[in-house]
Amino acid sequence: MGADPAAGPQPTSRGGWWRRRGTVRVRTTVAATLVVAVILAVAGVAFVVIQQHQLESALEGIAAQQVADSATQITQTGVDSVDLSGSGSGEQALVQVVTRDGRVLTSSPSVEGEPPVVDDRPAPGALTTTTVDSLAIGEHEPYVVVARGVTADGRDLVVIAAQSLETAQRATSVVIGLVAIGYPALLLLVAAIAYWLTGRALAPVEAIQRRVAVISATDLHARVPVPDSEDEISALATTMNAMLLRLQTAGDAQRRFVADASHELRSPLTSIRASHEIARAHADEADWSIISTDVLAELDRLDRLVSDLLLLARVDEHGLIVQCHDVDVDDLLLDEAQRLRRHTELEINLRVTPVRVTGDRHQLARCLRNLTENAARHAHASITLELSSSSVTVSVHVSDDGPGIPVADHERVFERFVRLDPSRDRADGGAGLGLAIARDIARAHHGDLKVCPSDTGAHLMLSLPREAAAKTTSTVR
Repeated sequence: MGADPAAGPQPTSRGGWWRRRGTVRVRTTVAATLVVAVILAVAGVAFVVIQQHQLESALEGIAAQQVADSATQITQTGVDSVDLSGSGSGEQALVQVVTRDGRVLTSSPSVEGEPPVVDDRPAPGALTTTTVDSLAIGEHEPYVVVARGVTADGRDLVVIAAQSLETAQRATSVVIGLVAIGYPALLLLVAAIAYWLTGRALAPVEAIQRRVAVISATDLHARVPVPDSEDEISALATTMNAMLLRLQTAGDAQRRFVADASHELRSPLTSIRASHEIARAHADEADWSIISTDVLAELDRLDRLVSDLLLLARVDEHGLIVQCHDVDVDDLLLDEAQRLRRHTELEINLRVTPVRVTGDRHQLARCLRNLTENAARHAHASITLELSSSSVTVSVHVSDDGPGIPVADHERVFERFVRLDPSRDRADGGAGLGLAIARDIARAHHGDLKVCPSDTGAHLMLSLPREAAAKTTSTVR
């Protein structure tokens, strides 16, 4: 046996939902962590590269300053008077003054007696900067070397200053180590926060799911909780509640429709059955001509009711099919006036002007028949039929001198199976479908049917466009 769909999700379905929820939570966490990981990786690499570049630039600036200071002393006092013992910064810093043929004239204490550290010999006034992995004097570590050509004591000389890059590399290594330690730790923190925040964000969705799971097709009165966050989830909950309200309204209307239809169909069938049972019980006294007339009348009523129900079912399922042709509305109204004069004793007042619309002649005739029958059913002595038109609209006014329609019921009279008489006495008319069908036909023609205010009796106005819309099929409900 299959599970009852109205019973809500089974335990396996709930577990499946939790797995899906967990999957969404994990996917969101992973996505957020990956995005942060990429951003942090790019930022970390950029930070290390920029820091290393700044440190090396600072050391290069120190070397350039040493060269500038030494060159100034040489040009002012001569090579023999220059003192390089205070030059440099740190144990690995060095300064040399060499001739263009490579002979060292003087140097800082750290490289005293050593050959030139590099082979660069720029011309006087020129400046060169070089980064090397090692120096010719046996220093096997990277250096930044700045060389500047000067003229002193009548000869061309070269002042060389070198700064070790080992400190910059050590600082960079420390930063890389800190990043390597902090990077995964920060990612774990981001993942934990993302997982927690995602759970918090999904909590209202979970509450909505739990409530929806217990709502069945036969009980649509429950509503999902609306969070106070005023965000997309709040909007979703509000939309779902609106949908549930529409479903509840439609379900209630459907149940009323089925109940009313059953009641209306049962009445003529009951009358027919009662007539035959009485006639069979009193066969000798039965007047079969009267019984036949009564049965045929009930069958006619049953046929009209079934036809109306089938029309409404088609309207609900596919919309009302409208075959567009030129239709003389004044001819239809004249036919209805003649029919009323033949079958009623009411005074029929007719005021028409020739006018033509594009629509379905059969449907429009049915609409006018329903309006005039409704008027004849409630009129005391007279009915007024009036046809007017403008450049774009045709209006048909059907008025009677009956009890009228209360303002509160101006829209209610167009609902199905609605009769304003509390007793629902069928001697006063049909099943309460005529005006509902008439409005459906009017709206299928892109017009409308409404109740107009009236001091005496009921006044209904049918409005139709002169030209048909492009579509030949219209959904009217």
